[in-house]
Amino acid sequence: MRPVLRAVAAATVSLLPALAAAAPCITSQDQFPTYRANLAAEAANYGVGQRGLQALQNAQLSGITWRFESNPSSQSGVSVVDPATFLARRSGSSADAFVNLIRQNYTRNQALFDSIERSYGVPGPLLATIWGLETGWGGYLGETRIVDGAVTLASYCRRHPRFETHAFAAAQLVDRGVITADTRGGPSGELGHMQFLAGNWVNFGVDANGDGRADPYTAADALASAANLLRANGWQAGQPFGEGTANFRILSAWNDSGNYQRAIAYGAERVR
Repeated sequence: MRPVLRAVAAATVSLLPALAAAAPCITSQDQFPTYRANLAAEAANYGVGQRGLQALQNAQLSGITWRFESNPSSQSGVSVVDPATFLARRSGSSADAFVNLIRQNYTRNQALFDSIERSYGVPGPLLATIWGLETGWGGYLGETRIVDGAVTLASYCRRHPRFETHAFAAAQLVDRGVITADTRGGPSGELGHMQFLAGNWVNFGVDANGDGRADPYTAADALASAANLLRANGWQAGQPFGEGTANFRILSAWNDSGNYQRAIAYGAERVR
């Protein structure tokens, strides 16, 4: 399954330095080189080292990111309210077929999901649903260079300066060897199995499999990190998560689209 462009989620907790506008936003693609140069000039103030700085300096405007930001209504499912319809459009099949795949992937990895729920309180069916929506359970991780997508998103006035933290975080991840300047992901700079924005990975990424590094391209780490993000934003273990509940509202920390949140809850409740 090849996921479509999605609404961009934002962390509500930040461990990155407080952000002052590093570079004026832009309204045309030909202004991108100036924006990139201004962003790179501020990089050291946000903990970016030499490799990350070079990645910022070499970032290219992502055409798919720019097109999406210029026409967000083109996103599949934007006008949909019914979660079953959203899942059908998202998957290109039917809601029932997608729910069956959620169930299969949950069952196949149930020991892992149970371990994560014990640690973070987030139910496995909910994480399995997000995993399927984001990357088809790891089947498609994106084709846009992560740094390009993150810098392009940050440059666009509709998103600026809220997402500059993620551009700097993407550069920090290059410094740390988590990604390279050429690592591919989603068009908004999302990375790994769960399509984290870079700043969210910096803040919430955990090593779940005990190999000494938090790796968004390892399913166990990515799933546990998603649970960590939700818990840090107030997820209540053992409580319902249907629409109207406190836990449902926490899903906005993952994705700020109401359609997306309803689809997560719907898929997870059907599996559970």
